[in-house]
Amino acid sequence: MKRAIYAVLSALLLGIEIIIGLYATGWIRIYLGDVLVVILLYTLIRTVSPEKPDKWFILPTAILVFSFAVEYLQLWGFCDRLGITNKLLRIIIGTGFSPVDLLCYVIGILPCFLAEFFAFGKIPFTRKK
Repeated sequence: MKRAIYAVLSALLLGIEIIIGLYATGWIRIYLGDVLVVILLYTLIRTVSPEKPDKWFILPTAILVFSFAVEYLQLWGFCDRLGITNKLLRIIIGTGFSPVDLLCYVIGILPCFLAEFFAFGKIPFTRKK
């Protein structure tokens, strides 16, 4: 059941991201797309692996590190240095570094941290019965 919920959420988020990529302008394209992309990554991974993790914070942290790594590859000029000319691939990877994107990734991953905590985390100072 969890897998189906995550799959539906992934499909909805992917649709929103595509609409943003094709039609949106201004702050929606600049910021909201970056906020939603980390949530999309989270729901995609949870679709494939919905089981309880060993540590509740590992998946959101890994997604955030991955997102930061991709952003810093943009700073390095990854697409240009590797000669990537495919337009879709350049859009997916990105070609321009922005420190604000890092903030957007942090904002986007917060609901994922909360979802993991409430689904799998342990609340401190509670007694086992």
